[in-house]
Amino acid sequence: MSNTPHDLAEDFPGDVDKIHALKAENAHFARLVEEYQTVNVAVHRAETRLDTLEELAEVALRKTRAGLKDDISRMLAEA
Repeated sequence: MSNTPHDLAEDFPGDVDKIHALKAENAHFARLVEEYQTVNVAVHRAETRLDTLEELAEVALRKTRAGLKDDISRMLAEA
């Protein structure tokens, strides 16, 4: 388990400009990024024990974050 935040700019350093452009052009992409950021903060807070979650809830959040990141990655590759 890592308690390092998974910021999109750090995970996709070569696509930062593309992320900003897609957020401005594509409402679905912008919603995915917003949802990813919300879930990412929740995962980070759970991992650092700022928020107490049951283990299954924390695992579910991580899976949600991974799915959102996969969708974002796919859309970046297609752009």
